[in-house]
Amino acid sequence: MHKSILSAAVVAGSLAISSGAYASDCGDISMADMNWPSATLMANVDKIILEEGYGCEIEMVVGATTVTFASMNEKGQPDVAAELWINAVREPLFAAMDEGRLHSARKMPITDLGEGWWLPPYTKEAHPELKTVLDILERPDLFPDKEDPSRGAFIGCPAGWGCQLSNQSLFIAFEMEKKGWNLIDPGSQAGLDGSIVKANERGENWFGYYWAPTSMIGKYNLQMMPWGVPFAGSENWDGCVAKGPEACTDPKPSAWTESEVHTVVTDRFKNVAGPAMDYFGKRIWPGGVMGSMLVFMEEEQADGPDAALHFMEAHEDLWMQWVPADVAAKVKAAL
Repeated sequence: MHKSILSAAVVAGSLAISSGAYASDCGDISMADMNWPSATLMANVDKIILEEGYGCEIEMVVGATTVTFASMNEKGQPDVAAELWINAVREPLFAAMDEGRLHSARKMPITDLGEGWWLPPYTKEAHPELKTVLDILERPDLFPDKEDPSRGAFIGCPAGWGCQLSNQSLFIAFEMEKKGWNLIDPGSQAGLDGSIVKANERGENWFGYYWAPTSMIGKYNLQMMPWGVPFAGSENWDGCVAKGPEACTDPKPSAWTESEVHTVVTDRFKNVAGPAMDYFGKRIWPGGVMGSMLVFMEEEQADGPDAALHFMEAHEDLWMQWVPADVAAKVKAAL
């Protein structure tokens, strides 16, 4: 179905409902429409469910992590940020929560998200002995560097990315050079993605850094590997690993720092939303479903509203678990 038809269907459904029995119950709500695919998908699904199922009137506001947080914290707008990655705003966010201005409606609304080191699924199947990163580090022979096949290739982050410094530090901390590895700079995100595509098309082993949720993880079902060591503490990570080898020469081996994501709402929303607040507490996206939706968005060049409608039609069995039966019936009737 073309985007124009999909968008028209959403508009028509919204008009029908707004004039019918489900007129606004929870009031006028502003919602951040973040500038990355998973967040805009989540926000637009929330918009459909809150409007059609709970009678909210939703205004979408363009957003990004730090700007949206600052506006919510200082101005109380927007009312909802569906996918807020909090590492960059952790201290002021928790302070705002302690003071009652903001609330976490759902911690980790998407499963299997975060940064780390990954393998293709066929590599794991062929080598079940590779259970952790520590196991992989003992087998550089399985991941030969094209430029020097006698050594293993670990694909890191492009120069200039913050994760480049963390990967460089962990390369040192795990003594990977001594174990027979080369740290490869892919040059750009296109280079990083290209290395994954090429390996998967050829059935070759690949080992490197990536993050989820992304279409690349969803398309190739890459597997984030357990580390085999614990997280070595924020002092080691923030004070050393994240600063890179020039600033810290003695990083300790560590699992990657936790990527923490919350659905954050204002105190006003919590007070006026009523049962709609309960929806966020039950709304959990399985990582596999999110990955498949991001692949759909990339391949079909679908924006947030079109992708949301596709999700509502393709994953009815999932979203109907997030709401009571009467709410689900209202939403379904509007689609």
